[in-house]
Amino acid sequence: MIIGVGIDVAEIVRFAEALERTPQMAERLFLERELLLPSGERRGVASLAARFAAKEAIAKALGAPGGLHWTDAEVYVEESGQPRLRVRGTVAARAAELGVRNWHVSLSHDAGVASAVVIAEG
Repeated sequence: MIIGVGIDVAEIVRFAEALERTPQMAERLFLERELLLPSGERRGVASLAARFAAKEAIAKALGAPGGLHWTDAEVYVEESGQPRLRVRGTVAARAAELGVRNWHVSLSHDAGVASAVVIAEG
């Protein structure tokens, strides 16, 4: 059963400008491992913008409650290249309240826009 669906978009240039203006923002939004590619190189801004959109989409799928912490939701990639979500803390608590057992996520970036769709399934 679908408990919630969230979608979000982020303008890549605007997101990059925000990261430049506030360098600490990346550490507030992402876990260290989200900032890096599997090779250990720093992830590009388009990829980070898509991950930010996913975190916004998670909040929307959960009914957009206040008090969720950005780093309590993690976007990671399986060896196959498929993105996945891992939740803990405030996000896991809200998901448990709603009966969420599985997450589905799709990320994209093209034409200057990053997007994400999240489905919370019970």
